[in-house]
Amino acid sequence: MMTFGILGFCFGIIGFVFGVVALSKVQQLEKQLKLARLLT
Repeated sequence: MMTFGILGFCFGIIGFVFGVVALSKVQQLEKQLKLARLLT
């Protein structure tokens, strides 16, 4: 059971990091879209 706990913990950390990275990318994309709308 211990190995499943460690595996779950690792996948949880990976998922959290991926979520944070994805969130920052979405925010950057929103900024670029807003700038593109202002320029056109």
